[in-house]
Amino acid sequence: MKAAIPFPPLSSELFSISIGGFEFALRWYALAYIAGILIGWQLAAAAVKRSALWRNDTPPMSAAQVEQLMTWVILGIILGGRLGFVLFYQPAYYLAHPAEILMVWHGGMSFHGGLLGVILAVLGFCLRNRIPLMPTADMMALAVPPGLLLGRIANFVNAELWGRPTDLPWGVIFPGAAAQECGQALVAECARHPSQLYEAGLEGLLLGGLLIWLAFFRGTLKRPGRIAGIFFAGYGIARVLVELVRQPDAQFVSPGNPLGLAWHVNGYGLTMGQILSLPMIAIGLWLAIRAGRRA
Repeated sequence: MKAAIPFPPLSSELFSISIGGFEFALRWYALAYIAGILIGWQLAAAAVKRSALWRNDTPPMSAAQVEQLMTWVILGIILGGRLGFVLFYQPAYYLAHPAEILMVWHGGMSFHGGLLGVILAVLGFCLRNRIPLMPTADMMALAVPPGLLLGRIANFVNAELWGRPTDLPWGVIFPGAAAQECGQALVAECARHPSQLYEAGLEGLLLGGLLIWLAFFRGTLKRPGRIAGIFFAGYGIARVLVELVRQPDAQFVSPGNPLGLAWHVNGYGLTMGQILSLPMIAIGLWLAIRAGRRA
């Protein structure tokens, strides 16, 4: 094996306390969710406070309504993310253990499920309050990338969702028996793609920076649906690319399917992440093109 980067001495917990025999811990992943929601909320509030950014100088809602919407969004993230993981990735297991479905503290959240949960929450909020949907979708798309950035960094800190084996110089030697089982020579260490950081850079920094530039400096919010479309397509493309080097979910891996493809023919196919991302790309491109035509 060529040069590789040892995994830094990081803990998945910021701190833990014991009260009455119960252990309570604040984990990086929970903090990433909290911080991502707060930053996204502030971005959305900043956008609606600047009337000149929107078509006809009319934001879709007030800053107070953004605050109300956040409650709906939080529920959509948690319920949608958990149910998406259950249905998309481990349906057989949770069918046999239904009592564990709501045990979110055991881990297991799906971005695509969380996205569907947020879409339903936003749709319900808009219908209830008679708020235009497309500008609201643009506002929400602008707010999502900070959470993606922090969430993927938390995945790295937790040493989870790592990539496939690599001999590239930035490969990381993740801890744990599962991460070190990659068919290497006896005693040798296994270096893997830090795919969490790839996603943090593409979905969080690059896509988030592009959306902020378009919204605040290029007047793109005046074309309802375009920011949302770019987000959907951008995330989908980033996820499809990173899946090429991301370690597949264990339940999809078998002796005849070492790449963990959820759909394949003669060894060629797509992972579950890619299957779920392709409709996002199609919907995103349609929204972005439609917004341009209507403008």
